[in-house]
Amino acid sequence: MTNHAPTCHSVTRRQMLARTGLGLGAVALDWMRAQEKAPSCLAAQHHPASAKRVIWLFMEGGPSHLDLVDPKPLLNQLAGTPLPDSFLPPITAMGEKGSPLLAAPRTWTQHGESGMWASEWIPHIGSCMDDIAVIRSCWTNGINHSGGVCQMNTCINVAGRPSLGSWVHHGLGSANDDLPAFVVMCDSSGRPVNGSRNWGSGFMPASHQGVRIRGSSQEPIANLNAPKGSSPLKQREKLSLLQDFNRTFADRNPQQSELDARIASYELAFRMQAEAPEAVDLTRETAATKTLYGLEDKATATFGKNCLLARRLVERGVRFVQLYHGTGSKWDSHAGIESNHARLCQSMDKPVAGLLTDLRQRGLLDDTLVIWGGEFGRTPMSEKGNGRDHNPTGFSIWMAGGGVRGGQTIGATDPLGLYAIEDRMHVKDIHASILWLLGLNNMELTYDHKGRLERPTINEGSFHPALLSG
Repeated sequence: MTNHAPTCHSVTRRQMLARTGLGLGAVALDWMRAQEKAPSCLAAQHHPASAKRVIWLFMEGGPSHLDLVDPKPLLNQLAGTPLPDSFLPPITAMGEKGSPLLAAPRTWTQHGESGMWASEWIPHIGSCMDDIAVIRSCWTNGINHSGGVCQMNTCINVAGRPSLGSWVHHGLGSANDDLPAFVVMCDSSGRPVNGSRNWGSGFMPASHQGVRIRGSSQEPIANLNAPKGSSPLKQREKLSLLQDFNRTFADRNPQQSELDARIASYELAFRMQAEAPEAVDLTRETAATKTLYGLEDKATATFGKNCLLARRLVERGVRFVQLYHGTGSKWDSHAGIESNHARLCQSMDKPVAGLLTDLRQRGLLDDTLVIWGGEFGRTPMSEKGNGRDHNPTGFSIWMAGGGVRGGQTIGATDPLGLYAIEDRMHVKDIHASILWLLGLNNMELTYDHKGRLERPTINEGSFHPALLSG
C-alpha cells in the first residue's frame, strides 16, 4: 500500500497555509519597520524646488515698514501736516482725515555690496541685507489683527481654511517621521490673536495642523520624557492598548478626522521620545553659537532660543517652522511707537541675524526659505500723537535663502508709504511665491473637500519671478 505520509520535501495543505500566513505577516512586519525609518511623502513636487523648508518669523501686531526697511524722506518733510488730499481714498479706514503725518526720525544706513537700506533699529539684520529681498509692495484685506493674522496664515481674513504650513505638509509630507512636519513657537506663554486657528488644518485632516512647542520654557515639549520606571516595552504596550481603543472608536466615527490625528499624534509622541530630546537640547551648541543668537543677553535670550531651536529642527527634517515674535499683538503701536518698536527690535534683531548667519555658515540657507513680517504695516499718519494705526494697503516683508536673490527690493509704496503702487503683491501672491519656491504650484496643489477641489490660494495669486531672478 502506498504511504501518503508527508516527507521532508512535501507539506500538507494545512502546513502550507500556516507557513504562507506567517510569511505574509513577516512581509507586513518588514513594511511597518520600514515605515518607521522612511519619511512619508504625500505628493510629488510640480517643478524643481529651490527651497526644501521654511522658517517664518511672524512679527505679530504689525511692524512699521516706514521705520525699518522703507525710508520715506517726504514723510519727515511733511510731518505735522495733514495727509495731502491726493493720498486720501474714497473711504479711508486708516485713521481720521485730519490726523497729521508722523515723522520717522530714523538714521538710515546702506549695507553690503547691494547698498540696501535699513534703519538703526535693525543693525544686525542690516548687516545681512545682501542675503535679503525686501518686498515693499505688500497689501492685504485684513484691517484688524484677527483678520490680518488670519489672512497672512490662511490667505483669507475669516476662519475656516488651512494654514500655509498645513498645505505644505499636505503637499510635501514629512522629511522626518520622528518629528512633527509643522512646528510653531511663541516668544511668551501667551497666545497670538486667533490662537491655534493660525496653524490649524481647516477642512483638511487634523494631522496636518501645526504642533506648538514651548521653545522658551525649560521643557520645550511637555511630557516628552517617559515616567520613571517605565521601559520602552511597557510604553509600547500601553500605547498599543490605547490605540486599539481609539481605532475602534474611530472606525465607528469616520467623520471625525481628529481621532485619526490623535492616533497619529500618540505614535509620533512615542517616536519623539527617542529623537526629540536631542533636537531641542541646546546644551549641545557651542558658546560661540549661543552668543551669535544672543542667548547670553536677557533682552534677546527668549527669541534667540526660539531661532536656534528653529535651526536645529529644520536641520533634522522639520519642513515648516513658524516663530511668533511679540506674541499677543505687541508690535501694535497705536501710541508710543518709539519705545515700543525700539524694545521689540532690540529683542529680535540679533537673533534673526544670528539665524541667517548660522544657516549660511552651515550651508542650509541655500535651501531654507526665511520669511520676516507681520500681518500688515503702519500708517504714515499719527495716532494718539505718537503712534501709528494699522496699514493694510501698503507694507513690507522680506525673504532670504531658499533660492531667493538677496540684495534687492521688489515693488514700492507711494512717497509717504501709505499704498503699494508698484509690483503689488497680495497675501495670495506671497503664499503662491512661497509654495512655488518649495516646488508646489498653488493652482495644482489641491484638496478634495466635499467634492470641491480646494486650493491654498483660493484660485488666485501668482509667483513673483523677481524673487529668483531680480
